[in-house]
Amino acid sequence: MIKGNNSFRRKVIKTSLSLITLTGLGTFGLISSANADKYPSKPIELVIHAKYGGGTDTTARMVSIRTRRNLGTDISIVAKRGGSGAKAQNYVLSKPADGYTIMALTQSHLYTMARGKSKMKIDDIVGVARAMDDPTFIAVSGKSNYKTLEDLVSASKKGALNWGVAQIGGTEHIGLAQFAKEAGIKFKVVPFGSGAQMVQALMAGKIDATLPNVSEAANQVADGSFRALAVMAENRLKDYPNVPSTYEKGIKAKCSTTRGYAVLASTPQPIIDQISKAMVKAMKHDVFSSYLSGAGLTVESSVAGTKIWDKHLKAEYKIAASALKELGLVK
Repeated sequence: MIKGNNSFRRKVIKTSLSLITLTGLGTFGLISSANADKYPSKPIELVIHAKYGGGTDTTARMVSIRTRRNLGTDISIVAKRGGSGAKAQNYVLSKPADGYTIMALTQSHLYTMARGKSKMKIDDIVGVARAMDDPTFIAVSGKSNYKTLEDLVSASKKGALNWGVAQIGGTEHIGLAQFAKEAGIKFKVVPFGSGAQMVQALMAGKIDATLPNVSEAANQVADGSFRALAVMAENRLKDYPNVPSTYEKGIKAKCSTTRGYAVLASTPQPIIDQISKAMVKAMKHDVFSSYLSGAGLTVESSVAGTKIWDKHLKAEYKIAASALKELGLVK
């Protein structure tokens, strides 16, 4: 009788498939919950995209010191170098979304994603913790005729000045493009290959202005070699009360170099929360806070958990993707 009634047979099959689907989802939920309860039960890999001994590696190791203790398991630093983060991203994508592979994240990763140079998309990851938020100064030489941000903007509207950046399409270049757009100025980009060379060029008078991080230019600002005309942020920095922010000057452009950590977005939420809590607790400890202080940064302004950091990095990605497109670096 079922054979002769196609409509009835289709209903039976549909109902059976629905029950299988619901059962499967229920089982997955139970498995995820069980995995979260046992997490972590083995060592964790923290994947970096840069060389051992560099800033990303050093920060990761400093974060790991107390995070190991908080999670009760070992954390090994694994370098997957190549493609400005592409190799590290593709490696992370090949691993299970179980919290045992954590990716160290910098702006380089965002630019690589935005330019389509890896398989990873921004929605493939979720930020678990931010370790550093290093704001950018707009700086000129201490001997420069530009005494205020208004002086620099006025001169830049008359003709394009030479601005130093570490590299084309990098953090300083994108920050400069945003500043120029909001301030209505012209500029010429002079790439130097690294932040250190960029800073040296300003000291030598080879460029008119540049955008160093606070940690890069703290000593030069302190001894008067550099004049910080503004910090590219919404508010003034506690340690630089006399340096105005771009926002208070009516220029809504901000820029900072960030370092943080992410896992695959399909990782169970309880595990994401556990990693975030452990990392934030570790970074509030004296070991890491002293490390931040050495770079002129503070726990209060740098360290953040998953909710704040994930929102921050997604917003940075959106700004970077738009800026790279306007600069002609993304089709």
